[in-house]
Amino acid sequence: MAAKRQNIELWKSRLRVPAYRVEDAARYADITAQTVARWHNVTGTSSRAPLTTKLPREALSYLQLIELAVVASMRAKGITLAKIRGARDYLASQLKTEHPFADYRFQTDGKEILIDYKEIDPKGPGETLLTASKGGQFAWTSVLQRRLDQFEYERGGIVNKWHVMGRNKPIVIDPLIAFGAPNVSNIPTWAIREHWNSNESIADIVDDLGIPPNLVETALEFEGIKPDRARPNLWAS
Repeated sequence: MAAKRQNIELWKSRLRVPAYRVEDAARYADITAQTVARWHNVTGTSSRAPLTTKLPREALSYLQLIELAVVASMRAKGITLAKIRGARDYLASQLKTEHPFADYRFQTDGKEILIDYKEIDPKGPGETLLTASKGGQFAWTSVLQRRLDQFEYERGGIVNKWHVMGRNKPIVIDPLIAFGAPNVSNIPTWAIREHWNSNESIADIVDDLGIPPNLVETALEFEGIKPDRARPNLWAS
């Protein structure tokens, strides 16, 4: 029992280790590296940044990456950074968590919490994070819900997997697999890219790694490569 508890604590501590380069985090969230820096309190002196403090050039942790993805969806919907910052601060206080956007309760209880915040401050962030449905209930905006649907949660706790291209694609970011690198079938996409850059064909990679061709092609496309199916096998006799 003690060993299991120790493993859980080790796993949770790993979620806070800087592991994602700003450039990579920006690509996963479909924003620019400059935007990532602007959204974090890099200097430790600004109160305008909507996300947690990090040092200049410091990599992001897994939990920071997940929150970055959520904020990117909010900004795509036109929600201001000031409203996002206010909502995040209020959620962190109510949910008693350091990374509220990466918490299961944000997806389930967040609606009611932000409705409560609207009653406190009618001009608060809740008015743009929520939309009224025909039945008089409140729901997340469609863009935000699509992002939240990409996440899997650890027993109602924090996000433990991100299906970064959507549930219908095999690319997964899992902090327990490949040190959190995007992977297909537990193989990091960067490793598949390196095989391709070594002039291997899709058939070569399939033979080397033992995964289907469609997974190889999806991984290469995720890495920004449009694979040439006609490339000859490197090891063909």
